[in-house]
Amino acid sequence: MTGFATDSRLGEREAPAMDPKDLRIGDAEREQTMEALREHFAQGRLDHQELDERLDRTLAARTARDLAEITADLPGAPAVHPGPPAPGTTGMPGMDDWKAAMHAHHQRMEHVHDAHRQARRAYRDMRRGGRRHHGPPPFVPILGVFLVLGAIFGGWGILKVLFVLWIVGMVVGLIHRKSHRR
Repeated sequence: MTGFATDSRLGEREAPAMDPKDLRIGDAEREQTMEALREHFAQGRLDHQELDERLDRTLAARTARDLAEITADLPGAPAVHPGPPAPGTTGMPGMDDWKAAMHAHHQRMEHVHDAHRQARRAYRDMRRGGRRHHGPPPFVPILGVFLVLGAIFGGWGILKVLFVLWIVGMVVGLIHRKSHRR
């Protein structure tokens, strides 16, 4: 037997039915499996190293069978993976399916962006030690007052000294900021 069935009426060969677990998967199925793995990690069924290993295998998976092997020893229903379309349907998604998928994607991306913003804010606050910095350093207004007083009372000679002090202050401030970023 060659692996092909022949249709006696037409004499044509027909490919054997493919196992649904051998169908290629997409990002949605990988994301669903990764979410299930994270849930198992949160419940204590997986340690951190095993979670990382399984997430790597999930990202490298190409078929539904690969994903099923990753979660085979974990309790719960196996992840639902698409099979062949039901008889009488075209298997093509409709416009409503597309809109629902785009809406879900948009909500997920908003959640990701919010989490990213919160993480950046928390990191920035941690680096600052919880203190907020608003506005220029206090030497800028003081320098402005000295410049005005120098122009009124001391002539323009004092401006050269203040300009040098201002340059030194800027350099020191720059070095201070650079050293505290690391």
